Amino acid sequence: MTGSFSTNWAAYAEAKRRANSLNKAIVFDALSKTGITHVNVTFDGEGDQGQIDEPSAQANGQTVEFPPLTLNIHLTHFGNTETTISEMSFREAVEQLCYGYLEEGHDGWENNEGSYGEFVFDVAARRVSLDFYGRIIDAAHSEHIF
Repeated sequence: MTGSFSTNWAAYAEAKRRANSLNKAIVFDALSKTGITHVNVTFDGEGDQGQIDEPSAQANGQTVEFPPLTLNIHLTHFGNTETTISEMSFREAVEQLCYGYLEEGHDGWENNEGSYGEFVFDVAARRVSLDFYGRIIDAAHSEHIF
């Protein structure tokens, strides 16, 4: 890529949105075919580190394991507007989609005081909702001269 950092970042952000859209379709197709009706994924980050906790899957209200499937997921890399394909487990594909959405909507979610929250996948509606909580330290200053 050539151009300014902001131009390159905008191209990368657009590639990330495209990858997330493609990956959402792949993940939801697999969820539908396996009978999984909901997935919950929590995350937590601070101090420049963050992690996604192991996703939990439900089929009609009952907790189930992710089937031992592999999915071909689209990945993005800064400096390249094209996606690459990576084969990963079903569970890892769900995690990758969540990381992609965090980067798309809340880049830097793991920095400083960080953030936490939960993704909920509703398979029937083909919708991913995100409850996001950003941590903020507040400071108040006053000066007195007597």
